[in-house]
Amino acid sequence: MVNKNPIGLFDSGIGGTSIWKEIHQLLPNEDTIYLADSKNAPYGQKSKEEIIELSFKNTEFLLNQNCKLIVVACNTATTNAIKELRAKYNVPFIGIEPAIKPAALHSKTQKIGILATKGTLNSELFYKNVEQFQEIQIIEQIGFGLVELIEGGKIDSDELQELLLKYLNPMVQANIDYLVLGCSHYPYLIPQIKKIIPKKITIIDSGEAVARQTKKVLEEVVGMNENTHLSKNLFYTNTNPEVLKEILENKYPIIAQDF
Repeated sequence: MVNKNPIGLFDSGIGGTSIWKEIHQLLPNEDTIYLADSKNAPYGQKSKEEIIELSFKNTEFLLNQNCKLIVVACNTATTNAIKELRAKYNVPFIGIEPAIKPAALHSKTQKIGILATKGTLNSELFYKNVEQFQEIQIIEQIGFGLVELIEGGKIDSDELQELLLKYLNPMVQANIDYLVLGCSHYPYLIPQIKKIIPKKITIIDSGEAVARQTKKVLEEVVGMNENTHLSKNLFYTNTNPEVLKEILENKYPIIAQDF
């Protein structure tokens, strides 16, 4: 089954590009359109109703670009709005959730840490996932301020380093052996995180699993783009595009417009 329409992705900013990179690596022939709603970042501090409305707005933008499938490349939007999105729109949605399950199943110390936004940690979907692993101690930490610093291009700043120390040291002291990154922005912090936590702690994010699920849905439901030429990858942002350009190494076209 062939379908040459693009894959759509949206996030509350640049973080979901970590998911886009995994999808693009696995599916290099697929055209993509990425929507960075940086003007409204972070979603993690907003109400469920606001997150749903923003997710509707982003979805309609991508559907107007004829996207055949939409990846909600944002943990907060997935955990708060994926149910409503699937009920309202006749298009497949791929969500992204914190990878609690593999961490819980493989933990030897029976203690895992999760760094995520307030919106994700307070969501009903996250609570249901955690409830399955009552024998595991899950140390939750809201990453206050991290998304704002990443969006501001301050990944290597002293301020960000201080926040990571504050958030991660209690987890290390509690003897976690897995750290789950519950926000698509956070994989960009892995080099800094590795300087803080011992090597014996495994870091898990959801990017690779989302890419595999995207491929599966394309193969079984939507259809693949079998182009042999280079794919077209287009990025939209509603704020200054400079940080997005840097993250993408100036390799792809970026359109800055209000939406």
